[in-house]
Amino acid sequence: MSAVYAVATMDTKGEEIAFVADCLRSAGIAVKTVDVGTKTEPTVVPDIDRNTVLGNVTLPQNNDRGQAVSAISDALVRFLKNEESEGRISGVIGIGGSGGTAIVTAAMRELSIGLPKLMVSTMASGNVGPYVDCSDITMVYSVVDVAGINAVSERVLGNAAHAMAGMVSYAVPRSSQNPTLGMTMFGVTTPCVTKVRELLTKKGFECLVFHATGSGGRAMEKLVESGLIQGVLDITTTEVADEVVGGVLSAGPQRFDALIESQVPLVVSLGAVDMVNFGERDSVPVEFRNRNLYEHNAQVTLMRTTVDENKTIAEWITNKLNRATSPVTVLIPERGVSMLDAPGQPFYDPAANEALFTTVEQQLHVDDHRRIVRVPHHINDDAFASALVEHFESIHS
Repeated sequence: MSAVYAVATMDTKGEEIAFVADCLRSAGIAVKTVDVGTKTEPTVVPDIDRNTVLGNVTLPQNNDRGQAVSAISDALVRFLKNEESEGRISGVIGIGGSGGTAIVTAAMRELSIGLPKLMVSTMASGNVGPYVDCSDITMVYSVVDVAGINAVSERVLGNAAHAMAGMVSYAVPRSSQNPTLGMTMFGVTTPCVTKVRELLTKKGFECLVFHATGSGGRAMEKLVESGLIQGVLDITTTEVADEVVGGVLSAGPQRFDALIESQVPLVVSLGAVDMVNFGERDSVPVEFRNRNLYEHNAQVTLMRTTVDENKTIAEWITNKLNRATSPVTVLIPERGVSMLDAPGQPFYDPAANEALFTTVEQQLHVDDHRRIVRVPHHINDDAFASALVEHFESIHS
């Protein structure tokens, strides 16, 4: 039978996580306490001790707290992912200060989207982005430090426990059984993605659109990893330009990995790789200030990618796609990759585009399941959107 895993550094927060567990049990929820402490023995005996979490790993003996936190955090990631895969977890609730929050949320972020996750933290009233990232973690501010059960903490911890009880007791059934697709969009590729979404919706697909701002690409891949997306049209791969050149909207070096490993049907294009993103104009790095810059708005400055950068972007993408063992089709929009990349527009540069397209053709290992198709249209032409849909349907079973 699955249970809620209640996780804390029980050498300092044993009493508090035991209170949370008691609240859950009173609500009729099966629960197991998990110790991720790194110092002294737990103050309350856990259901799952830290040695079980660590497995074959041992904590460093040099009293370096940072190393100890890193070791137990990595171990908790492995442990909870395995427990989820075995069907033993119905939800995860954690409590902690800065160290405990870092440990527990690192593991929560690796769990499937939709599995209930709630973290009561002293850090939850500030920037929670590093803890939540693109996962669906609920953060609750502890108000007082997690240091004993008192008039405030018992209400906050009790509310958190009952919120978790509600999450695991009342699962929301899927409203649609239609296949769910993910697709990436930027403002400069909106006409294309909107048309693709309209066409595929009419064909019975449920379409999720992700803003390709770094977190958008990661969120889409997290949903693929969680099994909530069954196919992807990665139309706007601009996050790769930021990763390669050094912009502010990179999705990180793992971009594409979950798509390839999950083996979902995948259509890829080159939307908005003509641009690298920075903040306000004064934030553009000095080495780029004499480049072709375009102020999208007061907070966003775009920089046109060069011939050499486009070659590197193409190599980065194809190196990833060459690992694919399931159907992948790359569609090249020969007349331009964004609204700004068209005749009379500031990023129109046929030579840079041709370097991109040619490198993709040269570097991608074409075989029975990897294909390249040149389409004689701009990315925002209806004809290109139709081609994306046609080629996706041809690989989607």
